[in-house]
Amino acid sequence: MSDSDPELPEEDTGPTAAELEAAGQNALFGDPLPEPALAPVAAPVAPPPAPAQAASKPYRVLARKYRPQTFSELIGQEAMVRTLANAIARDRLAHAFLMTGVRGVGKTSTARLIAKALNCVGPDGQGGPTIDPCGVCEPCTAIAEGRHIDVIEMDAASNTGVDDVREIIEQVRYAAVSARYKIYIIDEVHMLSRNAFNALLKTLEEPPPHVKFLFATTEVDKLPVTVLSRTQRFDLRRIPAPMLAEHFARVCGLEGVEADTEALSIIANAAEGSVRDGLSILDQAIAHADLDGEGKVTAARVRDMLGLADKSAQRRLLGHVLSGDAKALLAAVDEQYALGVEPLALMRALMDLVHRVTLAQVSGTAPDGPSEDERAALADFAARLGPAELHRLWQLLLKGHDEVRTGPDPLVSLQMALLRILHAAQMPDPGKLARRIEELAASGLAAAPAPAGAAPAPAPVANSSNQGPNQTWAALVDEIDASGQLRIAQMMRDRVRVIELGPERLVYEQADNFPDDPAPEIREALFKLTGKRWQIERGTGTPQPSLREAAEAAAAAEDARIRSDPLVRAAFEAFPDAELIGSEPRAAAGGSPPWN
Repeated sequence: MSDSDPELPEEDTGPTAAELEAAGQNALFGDPLPEPALAPVAAPVAPPPAPAQAASKPYRVLARKYRPQTFSELIGQEAMVRTLANAIARDRLAHAFLMTGVRGVGKTSTARLIAKALNCVGPDGQGGPTIDPCGVCEPCTAIAEGRHIDVIEMDAASNTGVDDVREIIEQVRYAAVSARYKIYIIDEVHMLSRNAFNALLKTLEEPPPHVKFLFATTEVDKLPVTVLSRTQRFDLRRIPAPMLAEHFARVCGLEGVEADTEALSIIANAAEGSVRDGLSILDQAIAHADLDGEGKVTAARVRDMLGLADKSAQRRLLGHVLSGDAKALLAAVDEQYALGVEPLALMRALMDLVHRVTLAQVSGTAPDGPSEDERAALADFAARLGPAELHRLWQLLLKGHDEVRTGPDPLVSLQMALLRILHAAQMPDPGKLARRIEELAASGLAAAPAPAGAAPAPAPVANSSNQGPNQTWAALVDEIDASGQLRIAQMMRDRVRVIELGPERLVYEQADNFPDDPAPEIREALFKLTGKRWQIERGTGTPQPSLREAAEAAAAAEDARIRSDPLVRAAFEAFPDAELIGSEPRAAAGGSPPWN
């Protein structure tokens, strides 16, 4: 049957063309038409519906959900916020800002906040630049959602060439479409090429009044000096661990999650000053905590998740090192390794313990620790160990850390490093050893008789030179030496025993068994020195020791004097194999000259 059949009567069973057109118009611009009733049909069993919140809005990680939307929410950067507030209040805004710092401290968030602060118009649309943007006006909401046409956010890691910068240069000449300022946010700006930086210099130095540049980078040292000099730089600080722990506690409260104070402290320390890293770890910890059905973030769960050593296990390990129990030490290391604790993390944990013990000892205050047990244990270590022992322990741990980090087998390197520290910890401290020797000397050891068979200390040797009318033999030899006749002076020191010394007269005995006679050379040397002929001959009588023999006797007497000192005798009693190391005899004592 067809509607075009003229023989059939027209039936009013369906809507007319006008009604269909009106229905379409209502569907597009007015209320939707009611759904036609459909006959029930058999349908497969559907899974239970998801929660309404999850169906309407996907989950956002904590690092994005709690990104600062106002300067008051930006933690740890009070100095920068104060500077920006004063600049806005005094209308002294720079044309380019540079935010630098480690990851996750708020560089890009600060750039977006500055963009909101400069373009905010207030709820009534009549406001100006402010350090407290309203967050409800069109520019604030559009910037927060990343869709404002006048706030261009660019990733320099993806746009590194000069052509990308050339597009910016050509666009800055045009005024902003709807905002007060056209703002370019360039993240990781150090990734721009050298040519791109050079192309940007002129525009960066003298941009149009309606343009602001906001740069963010983690490696400010890679930026050319010409760029740094054209920007107002803000160095964003690392966030302290206590401040991070407080921030994470607020986030847990907003999320309705219960968390231990120690767990938040562990997460804050693992974040290393980065809010984003800490929130990512907290997000993971919350998901990990849900496994046991309690939904509570505990320290044990966080340590297990991060592969960290248990605090009590760390303290026991340090106790084994200090007590010298090698078997218990190795067993504790194996236990922690079996639990998944990395050797390098275990070494760092021991270094952190020693550091906190040292700080507590120096400051005289209670040690820093999340629990009462840990504070008591650290206080006990601080009372037992001296400053020198702690510093020596730190140096040994630091060397062990490098060995574990670079060694082919970290576990073996950790075991050997800790065993070396264990044996070194039992060595006597130099300060205590000195005091012990003093105590031994004071207790009467110094008054003990000399050992049987010991040679008596030689008596000091008298002056080895006969006194002449104007000079002594030693002085005469020094003058020969000073005149440049070095070989003759040395021969006079070593081979001549003076019997008689007078004006132009020397009677001597030779101190060696050499067959040659030194008299002719000595006579010639003295003639060159004095201009007179000397009478030099061998003789008999009582000779004085040669200058070298006198110096050796004086050195032996000084050695005996030192060994007879009570403190030195006590040291030799404590260390029988010790040696006394002294200086060589000096020329002034009749020995070798200074140049020898």
